Amino acid sequence: MDRRSLLKSAAMAAASVPLQAFLARVEAAPKRNSVGYGRLRQTLDGTTGLPLLLLPSGFRYVTFGWQGDPMDDGVPTPGLHDGMAAFAAGPGRTRLVRNHEIGQGAPFCGARYDTAGGGGTTTLEFDTQNGPLVASNASLSGTVRNCAGGPTPWGTWLSCEETTEFANRPHGYVFEVPSDRSLASAVALTAMGRFRHEAVAVDPVTGYVYETEDNAATSGFYRFVPNTPGVLANGGQLFMLKVKNASQANLGASYANGTTFAVEWVPIATPDNPSSSAPADAVWSQGRALGAATFARLEGCSYGNDRKIYVVSTTGGATQGQVWTYDPAAETITLLFQSPGANVLNMPDNMTVSPRGGLVLCEDGDGLEYLHGLTVNGEIFRFAQNNVKLSGQRNGISGDFTSSEWCGVCYSADGQWLFANIQNPGITFAITGPWGTGGL
Repeated sequence: MDRRSLLKSAAMAAASVPLQAFLARVEAAPKRNSVGYGRLRQTLDGTTGLPLLLLPSGFRYVTFGWQGDPMDDGVPTPGLHDGMAAFAAGPGRTRLVRNHEIGQGAPFCGARYDTAGGGGTTTLEFDTQNGPLVASNASLSGTVRNCAGGPTPWGTWLSCEETTEFANRPHGYVFEVPSDRSLASAVALTAMGRFRHEAVAVDPVTGYVYETEDNAATSGFYRFVPNTPGVLANGGQLFMLKVKNASQANLGASYANGTTFAVEWVPIATPDNPSSSAPADAVWSQGRALGAATFARLEGCSYGNDRKIYVVSTTGGATQGQVWTYDPAAETITLLFQSPGANVLNMPDNMTVSPRGGLVLCEDGDGLEYLHGLTVNGEIFRFAQNNVKLSGQRNGISGDFTSSEWCGVCYSADGQWLFANIQNPGITFAITGPWGTGGL
């Protein structure tokens, strides 16, 4: 099946399962009185036997793909795990494509963009019936600070560089990586813009790619309209979101939950400037000159079951974070949730949408780090706590890593396994349990 057919198929599937059907399914499941899953308890890792996480009763997990673990191609697993996506790989199998947010350095495989880039991606295969890792290999290297990204409806991963620094070649691009364990082409998708990329979400109905920018107060929300839906290498047009009837709106400011703005899109004339002197805000400045809106560090971005795009602003509002909902049909953006303080939600980063309709948010703040659940009604709860403390039990790694960020959250195709990374020292987790008893 070609990419056009895959997009059409994905669009039909999205249209056939509207939000009300998902909500009805969630309501039909047995639930506690709360949308959460109860008190978090110290839970042992099914792989190492170590108490690496706190989880609700009934949930279990295994770990794999640790920094330093040898992969099937002989390459040691790189560190600084970050964004990730899961892809169906046949009965009982899931493939994961995982980013590594490494700066300048030596490439770790033959698929390389720059000989001075230390970042890239690895691809892993997981057995969802029995739990262990089946296979792993490097799939892209020679890039820099591969932070987040997003899956496509045609089965690839879009890996995003969160820097515009210049090594031997310019950086700040999106790269497409296959999910079938083959090597990426390592070609920068320059038409999608050169800026501090964070995450992307693809609308399967239109093929448009929505992109976030993580650049302090100069963060834009972008839409890439490809010339050929499903073939991003054929180029297209980049746009930046603008609030209608409001020039240069600041959506990083504090608003009440439920605040809605009508929006439109302004074109970016020069999405790529490959010169070494290109500033990090070169693309943002073009949109801003046309009245586009700015946010406070846009990070996570995900396509929802309700055919809306969910977007995370890490330091928006009272500096502790916001979650926005963009509705492509209505051309509106709505503030779903604004954190009132770090004790509720401490600087959200990566995120994903559960097959059952809830949102999973990764914290990247200070102190203990949590995975949070958030409902489409704006109800928030803690789901998992980082409890990683090591004394050399795996690959000689030692230290207290409980303040290391969560990242890379994604669900297996059957919705039964939630995958996530702890960035430092670099561990991938697979969590499963009674999802139907709560909001995820």
